[in-house]
Amino acid sequence: MNYSQTDGKRVQAALLIIGDEILSGQTHDKNLPHIAEKLNNAGVQLAEVRVVPDVKQEIIDAVNALRGRFDYLFTTGGIGPTHDDITAESVAEAVGRELIQNQEARRLLEEHFKYNGTEINEARLSMANTPKGAELIRNPISTAPGFKVENVYVMAGVPKIMQAMLDNIIPTLQGGAQKLSRSVLCNLGEGSIAQGLKNIQEKHPDIDIGSYPHYARANYRLSLVIRGFDDQQLQNVQEAVHKMISDLGGDPIRGEELDNR
Repeated sequence: MNYSQTDGKRVQAALLIIGDEILSGQTHDKNLPHIAEKLNNAGVQLAEVRVVPDVKQEIIDAVNALRGRFDYLFTTGGIGPTHDDITAESVAEAVGRELIQNQEARRLLEEHFKYNGTEINEARLSMANTPKGAELIRNPISTAPGFKVENVYVMAGVPKIMQAMLDNIIPTLQGGAQKLSRSVLCNLGEGSIAQGLKNIQEKHPDIDIGSYPHYARANYRLSLVIRGFDDQQLQNVQEAVHKMISDLGGDPIRGEELDNR
């Protein structure tokens, strides 16, 4: 591991997705699964996700609601050069800091534009704006940086650029216990196992149990996913679920058994 991790402590984060194009369906968000997986591997659980439009007050309200409740807040979208890219100024106002032109960010952009033969104009240089005192998040793809202010990490919405930024962020995070999972696959319907699953859940309140029906090669399957922080507890719950399905006449398969087939 190249990030800092504190055993036992549970560290949580929120994700704020910013953009009218997401809410309209014009753009399909591809960042959420990547962020959730990367954070969990670093011992940070993604606990809440919100999507807001390119409206300043909506962004401010969401940032202030989430940054106070979670250890980390990550945002994606709205840091480009156009009129609707208002994330930087909105975050600055939310944290009560002046919006300034970051001189290091400006230097990086000017070098990039000069190298590419791109015109340097006011719109492009607006991508150097950050709250006063913010730390830059490097962008090795297109140079225009994201930034960190307090516990808020502001990243691009373009997946390739966001992923590069997140790779630079992950090593700096203070993670905690990593959430683990086990699973059981069966051929019974949710209605058949609902009461038994409820009984098991009530006996193990620290464990999350989710049921996810799907079809594989036209055959109905039900995946029961068991999540938690203690592997022994997970194993106990997995065995209880396996037995419950067998007792009901089903054909349960543990996830690790399926992987080995």
